[in-house]
Amino acid sequence: MQLTIIYPIIIILLFWVCKSDPAVRTLVNEKNVKDVLITLFVETDNRHWEKVKSCFADEVLFDMTSLAGGEPVRMTPQQIVDGWANGLKALQAIHHQVGNFKIEVSTNEANAFCYGIASHYLSNDSGKNTRTFIGSYDFHLILIDNIWKIDQFKFNSKYVTGNLNLEASE
Repeated sequence: MQLTIIYPIIIILLFWVCKSDPAVRTLVNEKNVKDVLITLFVETDNRHWEKVKSCFADEVLFDMTSLAGGEPVRMTPQQIVDGWANGLKALQAIHHQVGNFKIEVSTNEANAFCYGIASHYLSNDSGKNTRTFIGSYDFHLILIDNIWKIDQFKFNSKYVTGNLNLEASE
């Protein structure tokens, strides 16, 4: 009989201790940051643009200069998604693979790094059906209403291989 009273109290105390432990909070925040980044890539592959937009803050410092030159630009999530949706529209398949995550979290901001490979597929008469981008990503995220959002996105190209004119090869 007394165990039924003590058990809920023990659970509440364990929850409170774990929630207030800085190491536990850091691990939870690192996991949540990683989840946002994985969602970004998986939902891009699935072309679920509303879910992709939800990964971003209202304004993003967007840097693809290692591929396209120029300067980083400030963009809205809608502008990013519109560009990706248009640029990827012709492809039959997109596949991102990310790993080697390094994440540093403070109270309300985080820096994240990961390796990334993006493969594009479009069957065409040339038989050269793929293009692959290999590089790494640098992200900065901020905590908005207890949800991590990307406010800086940078792709660091190492190399691109395959059919560089994939869409023109039809």
